[in-house]
Amino acid sequence: MAQTAITKSVTDRVLKENRIRRFGAIDFVILLFLSLWGLLILYPFYNAVLVSIVPNTVYQRYQGFMLLPPAVTWDSYAFTFKNSLIWTGYRTTLAVTVLGTAYNMAMTILCGYALTKTAMPGIKVMRFLLVFTMWFSGGLIPYYLQIKNLHLTDNLLVMVLPMGVNLMYLLIISDNFRSIPASLEESAKIDGANDWTVLIRIILPLCLPLLATFTLYYAVERWNEWYHAMLFIKTSSKWPLQNVLRTIINDVNMLATMNIPGQVRPDVQGDSIKMSSIVVSMLPMMCLYPFLQRYFLSGLTLGAVKE
Repeated sequence: MAQTAITKSVTDRVLKENRIRRFGAIDFVILLFLSLWGLLILYPFYNAVLVSIVPNTVYQRYQGFMLLPPAVTWDSYAFTFKNSLIWTGYRTTLAVTVLGTAYNMAMTILCGYALTKTAMPGIKVMRFLLVFTMWFSGGLIPYYLQIKNLHLTDNLLVMVLPMGVNLMYLLIISDNFRSIPASLEESAKIDGANDWTVLIRIILPLCLPLLATFTLYYAVERWNEWYHAMLFIKTSSKWPLQNVLRTIINDVNMLATMNIPGQVRPDVQGDSIKMSSIVVSMLPMMCLYPFLQRYFLSGLTLGAVKE
């Protein structure tokens, strides 16, 4: 009993000393550096919001650099949302994001899993041909003619179907599939599972963090889609959000150079419209991050199989 009491006393004293020494000078310096670094990262987003809500006179006085807005106006957002195309742009972008992300992930997962079958004839040639496209392409004119021959011009599917797989994402996911112990797949096939069952019930649950990460990457790419719409979409009601916002910015820049008698322009200028457009376009994606953050984990296969 006495030995136990002495041991407990020593342990308590050590724990108390560790608590006292837990936060030292080096820890304070590291915390201060990371805090300043975080502020440097967050301030551009904060400044974009400030510029979008201050009047033009205030913006010119502070040259766009301020900590708190001396005056607030919502004219830039009113100008942005007054355009009826903004709602059709949101609808088009949302549809392209949902359908495109699901299509991208389905193609990437299936192709990535197929590339793990090293015993399949021609798999090395197929992998080489996929990597070959990272450095060489047919060019813009053959690509345009191909899209035209497929009758995808002025069709919303032109923003979904041609971009099925990001090759870099494909190779990373395929390598991650290959790193899963083969014993898991072998034991499942002994129990009567086929490749579809192995993929859906074993491979995918073990790769949720990676799949969630690339789902978010694909969603951001589809949300920011504008290039194919610029080339192939001619009907303004089918424009995605990014193209609509570009049109709005062009309109406000044109109004800034015009002086129409009797017309009262809002106390905003081009930068305010640009920043409000940035906020409008990035806010939905920023709201998506917290829902996928819990999947950014690692080590789900730790201890699954002991080789």
